[in-house]
Order: sequence, then structure tokens, then C-alpha cells
Amino acid sequence: MTELLKTFAPISLEQMSSVKLMNRTDTKFVTTREKLQQLLTMALKDYYIQEIDGQRDLEYDTTYFDTRNFDMYCQHQYNHTNRQKIRFRTYCISGLQFMEVKTKNNHGRTKKKRIEVTDMDVLETEKHAFLDKTLRYGADTLQPALNNHFARITLVNKAKTERLTIDSGLRFNNLVSGQQLDMGNLVIVELKRDGRVPSPVLNMLKQLRIHPHGFSKYCMGSALTNPQLPCNRFKCKLIEIKKIVNNA
Repeated sequence: MTELLKTFAPISLEQMSSVKLMNRTDTKFVTTREKLQQLLTMALKDYYIQEIDGQRDLEYDTTYFDTRNFDMYCQHQYNHTNRQKIRFRTYCISGLQFMEVKTKNNHGRTKKKRIEVTDMDVLETEKHAFLDKTLRYGADTLQPALNNHFARITLVNKAKTERLTIDSGLRFNNLVSGQQLDMGNLVIVELKRDGRVPSPVLNMLKQLRIHPHGFSKYCMGSALTNPQLPCNRFKCKLIEIKKIVNNA
């Protein structure tokens, strides 16, 4: 995989500035490491790869917060289309950390707002003020719920109208139940674009029989590691995911 990634033409963070897509549509796909190898080979001519300090497969660490009643998890579990999530994301290569609030509206568009932070104290003045403006839930109702760690490859199409993030090596640590889980062979591909502009990768995914498959890291990770949470709506997805993990 490392040698294959080296064959892509690189793109820097500065060059990617026009592809931030803070107001976007997301389509997720779930596959395996074996099929990922095939996908990357097919995508070589149509995509750049993000490179930071010579690295192309970057480590991310994320902690999700939720209310003590798990309202944000339940909004997703019960299929409410207008919902939010809050997370602290650390870019391990730089140590930079951001508090992010993601809002998905009933038209399927995702808006993300964030501020740079140095800790996860949601009651600190600046963070509290940010949450008052962006989050529907009070900062004093929040608790750390789930941590995940993964490696991410980011591809940008040569027209610079979309980003493709590819996450592997996903591990969950539930901060409420104490359970941990390594997702092994699982790979999550996410196509992020502004509206429905043409995408080179969609035909490649179709050829590989990799179909759209909703996967919220927070909700799936929580459902897999906290048996106290309701998960009826997720049962079919959880069965499919467990098959991939167990066949690693």
C-alpha cells in the first residue's frame, strides 16, 4: 500500500484550500483493504493525494461528546434528518486540535463549524461561547462519549471539485462503557463534494461493487461498544460490518 501511495501526484494543504467543502453532501462506502488496493490503482490517473511533511497516510484521533442522555446518538438512531454532532479532532502529525460541530439538515447537506483548541474543557469561556452559537444542546449537559483513532488517505480529483477520504485501521474506545474494539479489515470511503458535480470515483466504486453504505463513526462505534444504547435501526448495518471485521 505504501508503495502504491507514492505513485500518486501530491497536493499540499495550501493547494487544497479551494476544496474545503464546509457546506457539502457526503456519500459513504464501506469496503475492505483488499478492494481498497484495487480502487487506488484505478484512481491513480484522476486524483492527487494529500501530502503533509512527506506523509500520505495520516493519523487522526477524535473524541465525540454527547449529552448524558445520548440525545445526539438517539437523533441519528431514530432517523431524525436534522441532527448534530460535536467532536474534538486531533491531527496527530501536527498536534493541532479543533472542536467541531457538524450539522446535517433535512436536505442531506452537512455544515461544519470549528475552532482551534488546546483541550477538551467544553465549559471554558471561548468554547462555551462557540457552542452557545452553534449547538442545540447546553455545554453543561455534555460528556465525553467515544474516542476513535484511524489512518486517513485524502484524494482530490484533478478538477478540484471533490475530496475522497479513505479511513482504515479504525479503533474505538468507549469512554462510558469502557469497551474497546479494533475494526481490523474495515475501510470507510467518503466522497465529499459541493452538490452533485460529476465524480470520477463513482464509476470505479460501481465496477468494484462497492455500494453506498451509511457509516457514522460515532453512532456505529457507540452501538458496537455500549450495549446499553438502542440500536434497532442499525442492526442490519452492524451485521454487515461485523462480517467484514470477522473476515479480516
